[in-house]
Amino acid sequence: MEYKDYYKILGVPRNASQDQIKSAYRKLARKYHPDVSKESQAEQRFKEVNEANEVLKDPEKRAAYDALGSNWRAGQDFRPPPGGPGGFGGFKREFNAEDIDQFSDFFASIFGSGFRREPPQQRQRGMDQNTRIQISLEDAYQGTSKQIRLEDPRARANGGSEDRGRTLNVRIPAGVTQGQQIRLAGQGAPGAGGNGDLFLEVDFAPHPIFRPEGKNIHLNLPIAPWEAALGATVTVPTLGGSVSLRIPAGSQSNQRLRLKGRGLPGKTPGDALVQLEIVNPPASDDQAQKAYRKLAEQFGDFNPRAKLGV
Repeated sequence: MEYKDYYKILGVPRNASQDQIKSAYRKLARKYHPDVSKESQAEQRFKEVNEANEVLKDPEKRAAYDALGSNWRAGQDFRPPPGGPGGFGGFKREFNAEDIDQFSDFFASIFGSGFRREPPQQRQRGMDQNTRIQISLEDAYQGTSKQIRLEDPRARANGGSEDRGRTLNVRIPAGVTQGQQIRLAGQGAPGAGGNGDLFLEVDFAPHPIFRPEGKNIHLNLPIAPWEAALGATVTVPTLGGSVSLRIPAGSQSNQRLRLKGRGLPGKTPGDALVQLEIVNPPASDDQAQKAYRKLAEQFGDFNPRAKLGV
């Protein structure tokens, strides 16, 4: 770095009084003030004048500067003395961030590491946040828009906290599944390096007839004994509306049939899995009881517990 002759910059002798320094500074500050000066390189000269005044107006800093000796010349290559910055008897001063652009490295080498330009700190991004949203299976099938309320407690000056909650409009895409996370970029906690993300976990409300498993939808389908025995075409509810399903003759309870592509939508849509459940009509009157007795006579050799060995 280059040695700076502060006396020469202000145009005063090395033994100048404080009044002489003050007078010289005011004169040059007016001359080179960037707002009014038409001099070439006025801003640079204004900084040099300020820096020289900063040192020479302060007896302690002036003494540290003078300790370098009087043999230096302006622009001469300068190396800080042993002991590093602040090596002049431990001279040190703390400067704020605005000072950093106002003074030279030569100034910093003399008046301490408190002034040193520090490498820029990596600005921290805000934290990611998580929350849950409950929707119906119908909303998951069709897609929907929801409003969510996020609590955003901030510290009060008195040590308490206050709720600065915010409301977000969220688009839930068709085909989401239970537990799926939707990422809302930049909606997390604020930070100097930008906001974090908000992760929204989808939760399905219980459904009276459907049970989701991934993109597949399960349904228990009651059928009459004769539909199971003889076969039939029945109407089956799905999330996309009712469809016809062929029950094969000889079907049994717990037998599962598949309606391909009738589950939750997606690049590969899920299926509707229909589990048959044979339901007997009640024997609540004489005519119904008579029909069951006739059925028993017709299938007298039928033993539904034969597999149990009884």
